[in-house]
Amino acid sequence: MIVDNALYHRGKRVPLGEGDQSLGHARVPCAPGDFQWIGIHDPSPDELQLIADTFDLHPLAVEDAGDSHQRPKLEHYGDTLFLVLKTLWYVDEEDAVETGEINMFVGADFVVTVRHGEGIDLADSRKDLEERAQVLEHGPMGVMYAICDRVVDEYERVGAALEEDVDEVEESVFSPARTDDSTRIYVLKREIAEVRRAVGPLREPMRKFSMHSDTVPTIRTPIPITAETATYFRDVSDHLQRVSEVIDSLDILLSTAFDGHLARISVQQNEDMRKISAGAALVVVPTLIAGIYGMNFDHMPELHWTYGYPFAMALMAGVAAGLFALFKKSGWL
Repeated sequence: MIVDNALYHRGKRVPLGEGDQSLGHARVPCAPGDFQWIGIHDPSPDELQLIADTFDLHPLAVEDAGDSHQRPKLEHYGDTLFLVLKTLWYVDEEDAVETGEINMFVGADFVVTVRHGEGIDLADSRKDLEERAQVLEHGPMGVMYAICDRVVDEYERVGAALEEDVDEVEESVFSPARTDDSTRIYVLKREIAEVRRAVGPLREPMRKFSMHSDTVPTIRTPIPITAETATYFRDVSDHLQRVSEVIDSLDILLSTAFDGHLARISVQQNEDMRKISAGAALVVVPTLIAGIYGMNFDHMPELHWTYGYPFAMALMAGVAAGLFALFKKSGWL
């Protein structure tokens, strides 16, 4: 469905009539320097096709925009840029990274945003951007920057939440208590892989947008990227690089924590085996003595000795006590 439809003149929103808010009146004539921004959320195929016909969008890009499982990418179709962004948010109770998607069509005088899933509410992003006329004055590329900046900010929040959980895992793995952290480590590594799939492919488009050159353009855009516009994208690129480094370091830390977890399990098993062996020795030695005196031989000197029984019991108790003291001293018990 259509969420909002607005015309912007010199960084200011121009009110539209009631009819212009519907999909049937999607296109608004724009004077030079003006642009239109229309936002839709989980559109039906018919709604998306109507938008495509209205703004003359490429069929391949429209097909991708209708599918909410696209890889982040930047494509150029004639005079239109098509950018796919993955939106992320973190559910701490489940250690889960949830994903959504934003598809952006950017032309010389229009921006069409197609949002799938929950994720980032672009209505809030639009309100924030409308209070920053200096950004809206950059036209459709200013809108693209603002949305990319908001998405990457959410990446940083997800990265910070993952850092907290990884710290908890490290503390648990190396704590004195016996814990089973392998399942949580696997879940976190899987969620980190989800974040990496969103962050990694976006780095190259942001790098291209941030590299301004008057002689050799790094990428063809409907509106030329000025030095000031490139500065905005450079900030996004820096934040994206930082998130990427955080995710890489968290993945390494989890791998190290998993190795440490396996090492601790091995050490604990060795300790258990030592205790079992020590316990078995405390039983085996007295059993050996009892077995000797339980043999049915006629000529055993101690069998008819008055103090034979107390001597055997004292011998078993003494040997067991000696072994117990030895094992306790060596740390086996």
